Amino acid sequence: MDTNTKQEDEGPEGQPARGKRADAQRNLDRLLQAALDVFAESGVEAPVRDIAQRAGVGVGTFYRHFPQRADLIIAVMKSQIDACADAAPLLAAEHDAGEALARWMQRYVDFIVTKRGLSNALQSDSAAYAALPDYFYSRLRPALAGLLQAAVDAKVIRPGFEADELLRAVATLCKANPDEDTAATRRMVGLLVDGLRCRAGD
Repeated sequence: MDTNTKQEDEGPEGQPARGKRADAQRNLDRLLQAALDVFAESGVEAPVRDIAQRAGVGVGTFYRHFPQRADLIIAVMKSQIDACADAAPLLAAEHDAGEALARWMQRYVDFIVTKRGLSNALQSDSAAYAALPDYFYSRLRPALAGLLQAAVDAKVIRPGFEADELLRAVATLCKANPDEDTAATRRMVGLLVDGLRCRAGD
């Protein structure tokens, strides 16, 4: 059963009222979170009804938002990329430059390791996912580049490192732990970050 809340009357000239748009956005947000949870438990091929039920919406509502499974995977992937990118300025505001960089790198580990099934879409040959790698780099490259530059300016790390290099390096370290040993991956990424730091005499 669709649990949409009661919608308000239409706005001027038959346009959807604000309440209707808000309901649609809430349904979308619930579907994205439900899909993320179900994918983590059962993989990206989990039944649509499981996702809809977890979100508390009807299957019809699901298909209105996501006509194809690829549409859902792309939307979930983009939402997680955005969350990772958006964490960068928040961390920069709360911590010194070196700590913000280190914490964001670990946040990136969470993105890669705990969403491995979704991340596979970045390497997929399917045309449906062709734009994802560009979206990935367009959001995460500047997020990391800003943290790197701030750390260089604060003389916490040495200059000369590129965001793309570190994004690929962390992804490679994550792949080195196929059993999803997150603790081991975190230690390796911690060592990677330590290797960037300025040393006495630098």
